[in-house]
Amino acid sequence: MLTPSIQFAYLTRFGDTALILSQRLAEMCGKGPALEEDMALANTALDLLGQARLWLTYAGEIEAAGRDEDALAYLRGDREFHNLLLVEQPSSSYAHVLMRQFYFDVWHNLALARLESSTDPRIAEIAAKSRKETAYHLRRSSDLIVRLGDGTAESRARMASAADSLWPYTGEFFTADFVDSTMAEAGMAFDPHALRDDWLRFVRQVFEAATLHMPPLDAWMHKGGKQGLHTEHLSYLLAEMQVLHREHPGAAW
Repeated sequence: MLTPSIQFAYLTRFGDTALILSQRLAEMCGKGPALEEDMALANTALDLLGQARLWLTYAGEIEAAGRDEDALAYLRGDREFHNLLLVEQPSSSYAHVLMRQFYFDVWHNLALARLESSTDPRIAEIAAKSRKETAYHLRRSSDLIVRLGDGTAESRARMASAADSLWPYTGEFFTADFVDSTMAEAGMAFDPHALRDDWLRFVRQVFEAATLHMPPLDAWMHKGGKQGLHTEHLSYLLAEMQVLHREHPGAAW
């Protein structure tokens, strides 16, 4: 049975995922290998932040508990966040930043395309607006994977290492639970597993062009982010992201 709590949980999955990845990319501001790339990472972060606001604003309205987008972003603990585990992984190298973005962008575009057909007009509207931005994100990340994978021996080795280390966090894209199935049955969402073949096909095509190998398809996968079970990295990220709001509640400038 579809309830507001299920709708809220589903909306925060998309809102939290966009918010946390935005924060990760914002950490890279001023650290890009070139000025143009530094600006591109910052712009992608801003796009995702705007998407997070749309999802979390709607989630707050559905919850009807008086929490707006800021309250949901800054006043929840890590167990209350429902983002995908992939996006909370640290930006340990530029290769990891790009590979994390590529894996996510492929899934994100497929997911938003499905949500454009949602029976919930608000979800369909947010998905359509967001997909215009994420289409560019995917073109950019795909191009960089190819350029660096098929670049020097050093760049190829770094991209291959990032591909392998982040691969175990991609299985969560396609794992459904009660929230997913209930929303899908109501016509508001989609079956996550239905995206897997298209995702693998796209990733394989890009990896072939980049001369990178595909990690094992039967590799063990992490899960739990959508249910509020996270790696330690999220706690540290939230501590930094939320400290100002928590220290000065209600402040405005």
